[in-house]
Amino acid sequence: MSIYEFFTQAILLAWQRKMEVTELLSYANQLDNQKLGVLAIVLYQTWLERNETSPYCHAVCFNLGVTLSNEGDLAGSERAYRRAIAFDANFIQPRLNLGSLYERMGKIDQALAEWRWVKDNIVANSETIPLITFALNHLGRVLEVHKQYQESEEMLTLSLNLNPRQPDALQHWIHLRQKQCEWPVFSDLENLAAEKMPPATSALAMLSVTDDPEIQLDTARRYVAEKVLANVEPLSNPHGYKHDKIRVGYCSSDFSLHPVSMLTVELFELHDRAQFDVYGFCWSPEDGSGLRKRVINAMDHFIRINHLSDEQAAHLIREQEIDILVDLQGLTSGTRPNILSYRPAPIQITYLGLPATTGLASIDYIIVDHYLVPEQFERYYSEKLLYLSPVFQLSDRKRVAAEKPTRESCGLPENSFVFCSFNNNYKFTQEVFTVWMNILRRVPDSVLWLLADNRWAEINLRREAQNQGISPERLVFMTRTAPQNYLARYLCADLFLDTFPFNAGTTASDALWMGLPLLTYSGRAFAARMAGSLLSAAGLRELITHNLQEYEEKAVWLATHPDYCRILRERLLIVRNNGVLFDVPLLVRNLESHFRQLVAERRIIV
Repeated sequence: MSIYEFFTQAILLAWQRKMEVTELLSYANQLDNQKLGVLAIVLYQTWLERNETSPYCHAVCFNLGVTLSNEGDLAGSERAYRRAIAFDANFIQPRLNLGSLYERMGKIDQALAEWRWVKDNIVANSETIPLITFALNHLGRVLEVHKQYQESEEMLTLSLNLNPRQPDALQHWIHLRQKQCEWPVFSDLENLAAEKMPPATSALAMLSVTDDPEIQLDTARRYVAEKVLANVEPLSNPHGYKHDKIRVGYCSSDFSLHPVSMLTVELFELHDRAQFDVYGFCWSPEDGSGLRKRVINAMDHFIRINHLSDEQAAHLIREQEIDILVDLQGLTSGTRPNILSYRPAPIQITYLGLPATTGLASIDYIIVDHYLVPEQFERYYSEKLLYLSPVFQLSDRKRVAAEKPTRESCGLPENSFVFCSFNNNYKFTQEVFTVWMNILRRVPDSVLWLLADNRWAEINLRREAQNQGISPERLVFMTRTAPQNYLARYLCADLFLDTFPFNAGTTASDALWMGLPLLTYSGRAFAARMAGSLLSAAGLRELITHNLQEYEEKAVWLATHPDYCRILRERLLIVRNNGVLFDVPLLVRNLESHFRQLVAERRIIV
């Protein structure tokens, strides 16, 4: 039977009211399977027109809505879902789908309203719990994206109390508590004990939990085993290609006003075009920033892949015959590791995105330096270590600071010693915050200047200070501002206090660039040694400590010896102008030397 005869038969049966719902679904599924969803839509519509009194109209409208959505008719899909609800006001599935549909249409408030209706109106039982948790998890996800962290956490708490066996929901719940400085981060839920939570912690969140590199490797490998394609046939030629120039591709969702681009933009600009063709593969937001424009202009070829599936993106990269593909993402938000699974390039390297091992079998090398990852820790990295000298982290010498603001305009006391820590709040831990309070207690009239990441973190940090006997007014919070104004604020501080076990990275570079001394605590893992790596390259190892007691004592000593802090500022000015830390051309040449060697090793004449 031809498709024409099949469809004609189905339409006649529907029109003649001779088609049962089960037959309708069978016919429609067969049309869908042959990629004839449009004909399935006509069949559904015909059946509904002729069977308005059927008790199954709500289900047919729902299926119609799904098919219309799949065919890109979002307005039609919305009408079909609404009609399904009109037939049965307690029908949950169309409300769930409407939420997703509205999100796709950019109608976020309407999306949240649909999922909230499910949360508020459906009684939990064995049949409805999966549907309620679906709504709660989407509420949690979208609220988190829109920085409504407290309500997002509340939604995920409700979801996990209904079903604690949801590692993805738990992963987000944990990181939300970190973002809000809700301590302890691991805290008992109704049906889930705190000690059961670490295995659900994401690779990024784990960096703020422990500096144990073995735990971080296990965390990454667990994610890879659960989420990433394995045993995929490689797309690239393992021996590379024979171009006149080496083709280097950089892939990221952070080619925007983001720390990764702040660190790498001058690398893209300084690549030797006589030897390298530079490609950017991008799934970043179009934020219109000057930094994004710089990144795009610095690439010889800038290709958006956000509209492609992982497999399609991998094939596109393969078509460019890239010699070295550099992943600037790691296992951070926006990651697309399955692109790398297809091995679109013969050499694949990870750099800067995640300050830890990725656990990805598709990544050959991770760029580090000898301070960052001592050779005795090599076994905790799934990648081979590619040592960059003298320091792993690039910087941008073109960043410009505004004029120094007054302390009064920053909300700071004029004559106090100002400690600061402008790291993201999720890097803060109760253990280090307690040391910060000890430091304030021992340095009278000093204040601690922090980034106001979100209002819940600010509330929790002030409460914790009060609990430790420190006036909450001694915490000063800095709102986010334009990059040039942010850099200028470093001129108003006296000493940067680093976080542990997740050190400052870009923020440390900014502080040192602006001449602000930084005190760090170096541990064992990559993230716990980043600031130490920068200080080592700057020749300021006296600002590296190795336990919290030493860290506290050094901070108090520096605060009570302001003349020495001024000497450190003078040394940092020399480092900025003449040191290796900010010698970006030197770092680029060293990186290119590695690239040339890696490619030469692959180009074996068969």
